[in-house]
Amino acid sequence: MIDTHAHLGALDDPDEAVERARAAGVIRILTVGTDVEDSSRALALAEHHEGVYAILGIHPHEAGTATEGDLTQLRELLGHPKAVAVGETGLDWYRDYAPREAQRRLFASQLELAAETAKPIVIHTRAADDDTLAALNGFAGTVVLHCFSSPHMLPAALEHGWYVSFAGNATFPKAVDLRLAATQVPPDRILAETDSPYLAPQAVRGRPNEPANVVHTVAVLAQARGEAPAELERRIDGNAAECFRL
Repeated sequence: MIDTHAHLGALDDPDEAVERARAAGVIRILTVGTDVEDSSRALALAEHHEGVYAILGIHPHEAGTATEGDLTQLRELLGHPKAVAVGETGLDWYRDYAPREAQRRLFASQLELAAETAKPIVIHTRAADDDTLAALNGFAGTVVLHCFSSPHMLPAALEHGWYVSFAGNATFPKAVDLRLAATQVPPDRILAETDSPYLAPQAVRGRPNEPANVVHTVAVLAQARGEAPAELERRIDGNAAECFRL
């Protein structure tokens, strides 16, 4: 099994979390950087642990302070053999922690990096669905909609063949729309993640999240789709291997 999106660097003890994940059958983890420094930490963890890979990017919350130098460093980091994708990047109109024009520019720059490096791009979008779709218009590379929470975007995702990744919030009792969306994603485009340490699935809600808990999310997705959890685990693992070239 794989956790396709975790912030190992934000956990109290990343090494122990990796070991607990392995004990739970989660043998591969994609850890995510949110700025240049965090991306360097993500790569260090990937180098230290077999089965851990890194997604490197600058989060939209950091757009107000990100510089051209940061993008240059990010390009260099993406040359590492364990760097498998660009992200997470996108637009966040919900928090508005950074000016919107700065977010747009940073997103566009990272789309260019993904095209240049031929790596997938992992998208964060919150309260900005239409603008995110507009920014992705014309991007021909592989797209992953991380922590999918926007059923409004599903038709576009299906049309373009994007990957749709579900996190622990899809297990919450009121998230009927997300579970319905999960039933509509083609078998070769569904992914699962924890977004650790955030969004612990319902079975462990109230505790810090970690990669081992992706099994709970997959179980709920499998139930919604009418599939055996073990079969969906295998399918998601295969999808991730294809998407991220693992």
